Amino acid sequence: MSLLRVETIIYFASCKREGCRTSTHQRGALYNYTIHDPPLTHHGIEQCKALRQSLEKRFSSEQGDMAIIASPMRRTIQTAQLALPWLLEKGVKIEADADWQENSAKPCDTGSSATLIQSEFPGVDFSTVDSVWPDKTSPAGRPYAYTRESILARGQRGLAKLYNRPEKLVFVISHSGFLRLGVVGWWFFNSDYRIFQLSLGPLGVAVEQDESTLTGGLGLSWETRVELGFELPEEDPVVEGGPA
Repeated sequence: MSLLRVETIIYFASCKREGCRTSTHQRGALYNYTIHDPPLTHHGIEQCKALRQSLEKRFSSEQGDMAIIASPMRRTIQTAQLALPWLLEKGVKIEADADWQENSAKPCDTGSSATLIQSEFPGVDFSTVDSVWPDKTSPAGRPYAYTRESILARGQRGLAKLYNRPEKLVFVISHSGFLRLGVVGWWFFNSDYRIFQLSLGPLGVAVEQDESTLTGGLGLSWETRVELGFELPEEDPVVEGGPA
């Protein structure tokens, strides 16, 4: 592999906050973080329509091999299915990867068992999902813990795997918190996406954003940088001090 090779990578966040709402009203909505691995709400499903239209218009004419990588959580897999049907129809399969899950160990950010989630999404490839999934709190689950060290390492691990893939174009369906604080340092609002190129630098895999998505591909996100790891805990507060 040439060290100068550049791949084009598409990141976009699932409708995470909508998935954790107890109400889908924009004003006065309450969030219930105790819902385990929530699916998209009706509003989240509606958001995926605009995402699909934008992605299909921008990328459907692209030639060459493509891939779809998704966090193994309900809302991200649903987002992949709703936003990328034109790729699925071409035979591109959704590949689940635990490295792209959300940050915290709260129920809404913790996945379902591999057996259960595979039964719900039989068309998704779960063959490479880490066997410790969905554990984030035991010693075995330490690579996925809600700590600054683990999240930054996981972000670089995910980028390294992407960089070594052969496809020209890779769609990554992940979560706004993890993408912002652990991977690229940019905000992602619900259902929005950004485009990046990857290159190998002295500190690992580096990302450079396409100027066309500085406010997100749908224009929904802030044009504001965020320091990677900003305010992430050194130790998981859920583990150290009980439920947060």
